[in-house]
Order: sequence, then C-alpha cells, then structure tokens
Amino acid sequence: MNAQDSDPDLGLPRALGILRRRALLILFCMLLVAGSAYAFSKSRTKHYTATASLIFDNNQLNQQVAGLSVVNSNTQQSQQSTDVKQVELGDTANRTAQLLGGGLTGGQIKGDLSVSAQGESTVVDVSATATSPILAAEIANTYATQFVNGQQSASHHYFSAALALVNKQLAALSPGQRVGSQGLALEDRAQSLEILAELQSGNVQLAQAATIPTSPSSPKVAWNTAFAAILGLLLGLSLAFLLERLDRHIKEPEDLERIFKLPLLGVVPESSAYERHASGGGQEAAALPSGEAEAFRMLRARLRYFNVDRDLRLILVTSASSGDGKSVVVQNLAEIAASTGSRVLIIESDLRRPCLASRLTLRSAPGLAEVLISTSTIEHAIQTTRVASTNGGSSHNKGAVSVLTAGAPPPNPTELIESQAMEHVLEWAAKNYDLVLIDTSPISVVPDVIPLLRRSDGVVIVSRLGKSTRDGAARMREELARLGAPMLGVVANGFKTREIAGYGYDYAPADDPPPNGDAAEEIKLARVGASDR
Repeated sequence: MNAQDSDPDLGLPRALGILRRRALLILFCMLLVAGSAYAFSKSRTKHYTATASLIFDNNQLNQQVAGLSVVNSNTQQSQQSTDVKQVELGDTANRTAQLLGGGLTGGQIKGDLSVSAQGESTVVDVSATATSPILAAEIANTYATQFVNGQQSASHHYFSAALALVNKQLAALSPGQRVGSQGLALEDRAQSLEILAELQSGNVQLAQAATIPTSPSSPKVAWNTAFAAILGLLLGLSLAFLLERLDRHIKEPEDLERIFKLPLLGVVPESSAYERHASGGGQEAAALPSGEAEAFRMLRARLRYFNVDRDLRLILVTSASSGDGKSVVVQNLAEIAASTGSRVLIIESDLRRPCLASRLTLRSAPGLAEVLISTSTIEHAIQTTRVASTNGGSSHNKGAVSVLTAGAPPPNPTELIESQAMEHVLEWAAKNYDLVLIDTSPISVVPDVIPLLRRSDGVVIVSRLGKSTRDGAARMREELARLGAPMLGVVANGFKTREIAGYGYDYAPADDPPPNGDAAEEIKLARVGASDR
C-alpha cells in the first residue's frame, strides 16, 4: 500500500476540515486548561509588591575633595552591579527587622526583597513583597531609608577621619610652612572636609519612596488565565491533528480520489430525505428535494460522459462494506435517470441481505433468485414503481423505475450469480433498458460480486465518509485492479457540511432535458454539494 494514498499531505482545505471536525475538542482543551489556571490562581495567597528607588552619585567628587586619587576604571554596567551589591550587602536587613518588629527577622527581610538596577541609569530599585500591601511598602521604605542612613553615617565617619588626618598634617607644619602654598592647600581641604562631615551626605539618596500597592503582584489571575488559554488552544490543536493522524477513517471526498486513483463522480449529502420509502403497486414515490436531487443529477451527468468512448448500460454499484449507502445511491440514481425519460432497471444481486423490497414497499418474491432457478420468468418478476419530478417540473416529467428484487434468499447465492442464467438475465436487461443498475453485496464481505465485475460495463464504488477507512479503501482498490474490474469512479456518501466551497451545487433547472441529450445541457454546474448515507 502506498503511504501517499493512505496519508495525504496536509493542505489548507484538509487542515480547515480537521479544525471543523475537532472544534469541540479544541474548545474543550482551551476551556479546561484556562479554567484550571483561573481556579488555581484564585486559590493562591495574594502577594503585594512595593518599590522604593535609590539614586547613586558616582561622579566621585567627594573623593576629589578628600584629596584622594580618582580611578575611572569602572564601566557603567560594572558600576551598576557594584551599586546593587552594595545595597544587598551589610546589616541593613537586620536593622530593618528590628525597626519593624512583629517577629520579622533579617533573613525574612532578605527573602522578601529584590534589588535591581533601573535600566542604564544610576537608579536602583528596592522591591519588597509581602501578603499585606502596607507591610510591603513599610519594608521597602524602611530598608531604603536605613541603607541611606548607613551610607551617610559611613560618609560622615569617612570625612571626619580625613579631616583629622589633614589637621594632623597642619599641626606638623612650621609657622612659615603654614602660610606657604602647602599650608594654604591643607587649610582649604580641611575647610571642605569639615563642611562635608557636617552635611553627612553620602553617594546615595532616596529618590522615591514606595507607595502602598492597590493590586496584588501575584498571582496574576488574568495573565495566567490568558496564557493558559493559549496553551490549552495549542494542546487542543495538537490533540486534534494527532487524533486525525491516528484516525484511519476517510473524511474528505478528495481522499477517495487519491486512494482509488479514480475520478470523483459525485458527493452525496447527508440527508434524512433519502430515508423516504417509495410506495409500490405502481404508485408514485416521494420526490427528492431539489438540493438532494442535484447530487444525483451530477452523478448521472458524469456517468453519461463515459458514453463518448463506450456504451454504458450495465453499471455495477458496490462498496467495501455494508452501511456505505450503495442501495440508496442506486435507488436515487435510478429515479433521477427515469425522471428524464430513460428506461431504467434495478437488479438487486445481493441475494444474502436484500433490502430494496422493503425500501420501495415492493413484494420480495418472485425476484432474481426465482428467475435464476427458472421458477419465474423475468417479465413476471420485474416490478415497477413510479417516481416524481425532482426539479420542480410538471407531471409530464414523471417516469418509472423497473425493479428486479433479490427474491427469496437461496442456499447457494454464489453459484447462482456465477451461473449462465445470470449472464442471460444481464444480456436481456441490456437489450431492453437504457440503464441497468446492479446493486451488489459488499465486495469485501462476500465473493458474490466478483463474477459480475467483468460482465458489467462499468463499476461505481460507493464509500461513506467517516465510516470507510483508508486501509480498507486501498485494499478494495487493489482487489478490483487485480480482478480487472472496469472501474469508472467513486461516490462520496455522507458528506455532512454542505456549505464548504467546492462541493455544493448551484442548479437552476427549467425542464428536464431529453433522455439522450448532451450531459452538459442536463445540469448547470457552479458549486459542488455535500453529503448522504
């Protein structure tokens, strides 16, 4: 089996189809993750963060006044790192804990603090986080104030020590030296140091005190919920595409074309209208609504295009398994063809599980089985059901469909289908009808259909979207190719979204065309339709 047949490339239309089918799963994942994040965030204790700002004076003017040499080796980034470390170190946390009291310790103060540089400036932020907004502001302000006070005290001691050193140097000078240049320089420096010591100014000041925060800094309920919603969306998308990858069921009509390597003859929409039962006894069947009928108009028109190369009278309709809707396709295709005036015969060759008699409210016997064992003539076994116009026309558009039901289930259905009598039935049908539709048993279930493959003029495969699998379809294609079946195309049954562009019909019929008219005049095609059983 070719991997390309079973796993088509993911294009935009296919991706949109996956999103459409898995929308509820994606929405559920997004709501689940977002809701969980919201509940978790709301259950957490609220914390508040307050920030005080310190500004450092790094121009080193004080060092110049003190008579120290100035070293400008630090870059702005390294100076910021030095300022931050300077704020973090020392016993400021212990002094803050002692002032605030309440059982706080220096370790707790350090754990609640965060010190960081503000951009590339000389401003350093001191942030404190606590469960109380007032306590957070008190910690930040007290810590910043204590740090500034500590720096000012250290600066005062620094300049006082420098002043004492200068005064000692002045005292060591002779009276003549004191009035000289050296003495005068020391006098000026002593006066500057005295002023700086009295001012108690350091290289840092409180730029902005912390205010009491009005909203918690954590948990951020709205942000957490929004972020979780995005994660849930990604999770839902991942699950959707993973499940689609693991799901082997055929979802799109194009998949059938790709797997069977055959043209798509029709897309039958999902509709309860196909469940109607035609009344027997020559009475008229309930007409299909125009929307549902257009799918079979297209199918009939495309089948007639094959008449250019060969005469297609015996059309075998089969599927991989039961429940794909081949009998529904046969019945409605026959009614559409008969409504145009064609002589149409349905032969039900599924002798094991017949269904047409009950669907069309016809007698079950005599039927094909009785004809094949010569207990009834084919003329006597054939029944007729009237069909109504499906395009809104008048009563003259009505036609009739001849039906040869399966009859009573025989003990040897395969032998009867392989018999010469069955070949005579097909020859007689081809001579007396314009179109003969053979409703067979599922090809993957029983071998009854195999003898009919080469006796028919063409084979139409019906697959139900969402039910038929890629692997089953690929095996069926290989089986039909090995048997030399004259395959015409595939019908996608059970398409559920009729609004998708590319599968809808836009049909505006007037009167039905003559039975042998050009197929291009039979329909006005604009968009392609949707789905059935």
